[in-house]
Amino acid sequence: MLQNNLHKDFKLNGFSFTSVDEILSYSKDFSEEIYQFLQDWFSKKEYVIVQTSGSTGTPKDIQLLKQKMINSALATGQFFNLKPKTTALMCLPSKYIAGKMMLVRALILGWHLDIVSSNASPLKTISKKYDFSAMVPLQVENSLNKIHLLETLIIGGGVVSKKLQDKLQSFSTNVFATYGMTETITHIAIKKLNHFKGAISNSVASAYYKTLPNTTIYIDQRNCLVLKNNNVANEIVFTNDVVQLISDTQFEWLGRVDNVINSGGIKLHPEKIEEQLATLINQRFFVTGIEDELLGNKLILVVEAPIDNELDKKKLFSKIKSLTALSKFEIPKEIYFIDQFIETGTKKIQRNKTLKLLKR
Repeated sequence: MLQNNLHKDFKLNGFSFTSVDEILSYSKDFSEEIYQFLQDWFSKKEYVIVQTSGSTGTPKDIQLLKQKMINSALATGQFFNLKPKTTALMCLPSKYIAGKMMLVRALILGWHLDIVSSNASPLKTISKKYDFSAMVPLQVENSLNKIHLLETLIIGGGVVSKKLQDKLQSFSTNVFATYGMTETITHIAIKKLNHFKGAISNSVASAYYKTLPNTTIYIDQRNCLVLKNNNVANEIVFTNDVVQLISDTQFEWLGRVDNVINSGGIKLHPEKIEEQLATLINQRFFVTGIEDELLGNKLILVVEAPIDNELDKKKLFSKIKSLTALSKFEIPKEIYFIDQFIETGTKKIQRNKTLKLLKR
């Protein structure tokens, strides 16, 4: 099988390998988690078992065909024109699909891959330049002083706020948001976030995601995105993401259907409200709905901060009400503060679990 053909140009942490046994021996001493994945990858099995992140539910194990993962790696290499000997930095956990796919891309495409700890500030000890890397928004926010070391950066695993996107405009790095999930073997659509003039030819307008080749998209009766790409998924993927179709290959992401709040008959998309609130709030936060006798559900704002007094709430309410981009229905009815949000292993906020911490 193709995955057993180790690309001759592949390097890991500066080391070259002439055989599968060599890379397994090295990885066993370097990282047990990576070693276990590579053992599975180079085995005779046609699939690997991958765990979903659990950001919208209980994490679960699913089988992914190795050939589909290879197809995904090839598509990424083609889209970004990443050739053999591309220098790449892996700073995402190998437990989940995003980290695993960094390894697969390097193995298949012949990259020179360096691996650092998957913490919140992955570039803290980095001084060399890389052609390519992938991060979650929190890592990007904490790495802005060194983002220029990356030629191309893809961001996944969460929404890139308008405030963060604005900050990225001044950097030389070509930055993209990705859309995808474990079932589609990471990204299946790309959105350019900066350098809109003179950017690479595959880039698209900032508001829209552009699908990778061989992807068919449409919406179901819930206005949620439906995906079909036989190269990376055996079945049609029905998502819970509410979108607006722009064309056969472009869409605008509006939010999760399971996050939509029906407040007094008005449907509110938290993600769109959060985009506006991000211009005012520096800490992590989210908006959601809680039960209300009059409205059915009322909109609330939850901020990750130790502050919890009426004066701070009044000040924040005043600022929010001044936002002309928000309708009166999109103004939170209550504000709550929590010292620390509950996260998944990939740093995504677990909203439902965090809500249970509220003292109401």
